[in-house]
Amino acid sequence: MPSVIVIGAGFGGIGMAVELQRNGFREVTILERAADLGGVWRENTYPGAACDVPSPLYSFSREPKPKWRQRYSGRDDILAYARGVAERHGLLESIVFGADVTAAEFDETSGQWTVTTADGVARTADVLVSAVGQLSRPAMPDIPGIDSFEGASFHSALWDHEVKLAGKRVACIGTGASAIQYIPEIQPDVAELTLFQRTAAWVLPKFDTDYKPVHQRVLLHVPGLPAAERFSWWAIAEFVALGLVEFPGIVRGVSRMAQNHLEEQVTDPELLAKLTPDYPIGCKRGLFSNDYYPALTQPNVHVETTAISDIVPDGVRTADRVVHEADVIIYGTGFKGTEFLWPMRIRGRGGRDLSDVWAEGAHAFLGITVPEFPNLFLVYGPNTNLGVGSIIYMLESQARYIRQAVQLLAENPGHTLEVKADNEYAYNSALQHRLARTPWNFCTSWYRTASGRITNNWPGTTRSYRRRTATLHRYDYALTPLPR
Repeated sequence: MPSVIVIGAGFGGIGMAVELQRNGFREVTILERAADLGGVWRENTYPGAACDVPSPLYSFSREPKPKWRQRYSGRDDILAYARGVAERHGLLESIVFGADVTAAEFDETSGQWTVTTADGVARTADVLVSAVGQLSRPAMPDIPGIDSFEGASFHSALWDHEVKLAGKRVACIGTGASAIQYIPEIQPDVAELTLFQRTAAWVLPKFDTDYKPVHQRVLLHVPGLPAAERFSWWAIAEFVALGLVEFPGIVRGVSRMAQNHLEEQVTDPELLAKLTPDYPIGCKRGLFSNDYYPALTQPNVHVETTAISDIVPDGVRTADRVVHEADVIIYGTGFKGTEFLWPMRIRGRGGRDLSDVWAEGAHAFLGITVPEFPNLFLVYGPNTNLGVGSIIYMLESQARYIRQAVQLLAENPGHTLEVKADNEYAYNSALQHRLARTPWNFCTSWYRTASGRITNNWPGTTRSYRRRTATLHRYDYALTPLPR
């Protein structure tokens, strides 16, 4: 049986290991740089951290949980769920914690990957699977003077819980998915909150609810009901996803819903103008919140839309030369989503460096595998993120496809498996052509590289992706015998 190394113990790595285990592949090692599993749900501890996908859908299809406490679960419940899945399948014994992968190199003679961690330990395996995700490295903004601030400052993904915000003047830079969750949580406690907004976000109502014990009991005891609830949310997401390319009228309807949500919660004309997006809905990630707008209407909050010029010792200076004094700065500025696998150094056939192959933007066949890198597979790779829907559904599709690749290698010992370059090129050419029809081209976002190439998102429904990945077609690959 082929040996497998999986990098990362988030949902992608856990799902991959479970899929391999279910199909008889036991020689699996998961390398995790942190001291615990959970990926982004381990790292993001900011107040109010929660998922914007309903829990019945943001979970593994074969690991339902009838006893979710809320429809949109918080960070602690999601992390507990991930840990529970890992424990039930005995994965903790397969995880090496504190193993920060720095490099991986393919040996053409042995057909194996050598994976090196920061502590100098080298491990080998027949198959290497990267499950490091797209949102694992916080991005700090390139603002002059950022190190000159004399107060406390931190990125939202590295929340400093030692810093007490009560009674402080807090500057929040960024208005992404994390900011709209922690701003309503900290607003009641701080003396002043200045939100520096570069672009307004499209915010939709969040149809959240607490799951009562009776609801949980019904889900637990009525056969098929959890699957039906999951299917309902999946169908809604698929319907909205159709609007990104095929049926723009759907997106227009969602836009009206978001605009109504804004106008119902914000009545001040000046603030309303600031919070009204000037780009099509869907171009940036859509956000969900019922308390973000109300928090911004409070008397201790000011929304500042003048561009930031620099950070000074006592606060944030804007382009109009006004210094907005602050005791604490929180950077809600997202992640380095387009820098896939960086800073790991991955060398494939002929010593080819993956960073060179991806110099103009990451690309992969089905988002999973790259020519010249045999027996290397990616979970949550290029163009597999979603504008709408549950990423866990996508992760399951990828895990099943990669498992088929491992099975093919098991059936052909002494061989390597590599996607054909022509097939990968044709796939990505068609993909980019389809992406050109999406709203993601009309503004700057973390979905795109500096050159404008969309490297993160899948332009379609999750069902269409699952169909594409349902079967590994032998003709897409070169199965090459090792030299004797």
